[in-house]
Amino acid sequence: MNSKEIREKYIEFIKKEGHGIVPSTSLVPENDPSVLFVTAGVQPLVQYVLGEEHPKGDKIANVQKCVRTQDIDEVGDATHDTFFEMLGYWSFGDYFKERSINQLYDFFVKELGLDANKIYVTCFEGDSDAPKDTEAAEIWKSLGIPEHRIYFLGKDSNWWAPGENGPCGPDTEVFYDISGGNLDLKSKEEFLKVDDEQKIVEIANSVFMQYEKKEGVVVGELSSKNVDMGSGFERVVMAVQGKDNIFDTDLFSDLITESEKLTENKTSQRIISDHLRTAIMMISDQVLPSNTEQGYILRRLLRRSVMHTENNEISDEVIENFVNIVSEKYSGVYLNVEGKKEEIIKTISDEFKKFKETLEKGLKEFEKVSKNNISGYDAFVLFTTYGFPYELTTELAEQKGMSVNKEEYEKELAQHKELSSTSSAGKFKGGLAGDSEIEKRYHTATHLLNSALKQVLGDHISQKGSNINTERMRFDFSHGEKITDEEKESVTELVNEWIKEGLEVTRDEMSYDDAKNSGAIGIFEDKYGDTVSVYSIKKNDGTVVSAELCGGPHVKNTSEIGEFKIKKEEASSAGVRRIKAVLN
Repeated sequence: MNSKEIREKYIEFIKKEGHGIVPSTSLVPENDPSVLFVTAGVQPLVQYVLGEEHPKGDKIANVQKCVRTQDIDEVGDATHDTFFEMLGYWSFGDYFKERSINQLYDFFVKELGLDANKIYVTCFEGDSDAPKDTEAAEIWKSLGIPEHRIYFLGKDSNWWAPGENGPCGPDTEVFYDISGGNLDLKSKEEFLKVDDEQKIVEIANSVFMQYEKKEGVVVGELSSKNVDMGSGFERVVMAVQGKDNIFDTDLFSDLITESEKLTENKTSQRIISDHLRTAIMMISDQVLPSNTEQGYILRRLLRRSVMHTENNEISDEVIENFVNIVSEKYSGVYLNVEGKKEEIIKTISDEFKKFKETLEKGLKEFEKVSKNNISGYDAFVLFTTYGFPYELTTELAEQKGMSVNKEEYEKELAQHKELSSTSSAGKFKGGLAGDSEIEKRYHTATHLLNSALKQVLGDHISQKGSNINTERMRFDFSHGEKITDEEKESVTELVNEWIKEGLEVTRDEMSYDDAKNSGAIGIFEDKYGDTVSVYSIKKNDGTVVSAELCGGPHVKNTSEIGEFKIKKEEASSAGVRRIKAVLN
């Protein structure tokens, strides 16, 4: 069974189980400053976990594009990658443990044909906050999973919480034996050892949000209990296709073949395949190489892939081959890859050319500073001046038997602009950020800013991204030249005029086609479902100030926003400008 068939089987199966299907969003979070990329299927759905009604009902599912980079140094082993897809389903107060576990078993065993004798599960062992989850264990037993393949683990492994406040609860995780034999483990100790050896791998995690946490303390059970299931698609494909690593599956096999032209080292082939696949998906979602935030991660992946080739070079022909392979693999799934092939090829080619120009100078500089162990400052200069990511410097240093002062490097980095953000550590914490009142004010202000820019600069303006925290907003938009002081003043006056008028912010649900025909605007073409939310801001005479497809959150009236002020306007990338603004 190939990967496309497995993905389709999941969608068909979960639809029959009564779930509404929502499409994947962009890799770049629309309104979550806590992470640079979407790191889990639940992240774009946070508001529904927190109680807002979803247009498709109380049971929904998706296949979500994700990127995680906290394990980048592990890429090349059996199971780690940077871009991946997450199969997910959610119940918002409808069903709970029994149905969720039965769905997992039915999908994996009955639909995909996985061997039930190779399934292992973990459940929460209990502590002062909540009892041992014998309920989940008993459900697994009723499905035929024997007691010696069910293990109870602590909070580090089998408990989920977004932070100090909010819904929380135990989870049950599903592991599969990919060793090629039948391990038939008999104890928790054996299980943990074999897990470390990657002979069994986690393929699903169902979180049961049944408790409420206040100021770090579990205070009781929730009246409405939710289920949040996530399953790593690449690992599922590996299990179904009987492989012992994700790179031998059809998701990677053609990329590995292409990587063989660049190096004979197997680990490097995997790193190149993973990093270029991720880069292609990032660029298709409008990320461009830079020295900050998402662009920094993209640049790091591209340059790291070059350094894993034998000649420190990847030709335009090979780049084109990679893009064509990825485009074909996700044809009919993520349409923006195929639609942006030429742009993706050019972006990667240009970045490689830039790196080639500085690589020789950087290597010479490295030789100068590597007479002794390398200081953090020198490592920082190698990065900012010569484009050497930190891990490249450490790899080169290790080859000489030297070390790099990491602590000093990180201090230098902390004084620089934001460069990177580690994503949530596997439990989706980052997805539950960004719902405070100040962030609602900032988010609504981005709608007004977008409209004001269109009025002042022209209809060619389109939003390219935004980032919001409790202290400021950042807004990227298409425009080819610096904004004049007069234009900035006009934009500021317009936004503040609409704020002072106290305009109502309304939400309407409609079909995607109706929304487009109504003139509402949206950022990403492939992120919306059949039914969408349109947030409108209108004057008393009915004049539309703003109408956008958006997930929220927003204030109810523009008078709640406060005074708007532009602090900085600058270039973000070619043809894209960036405004940073604050609210007083």
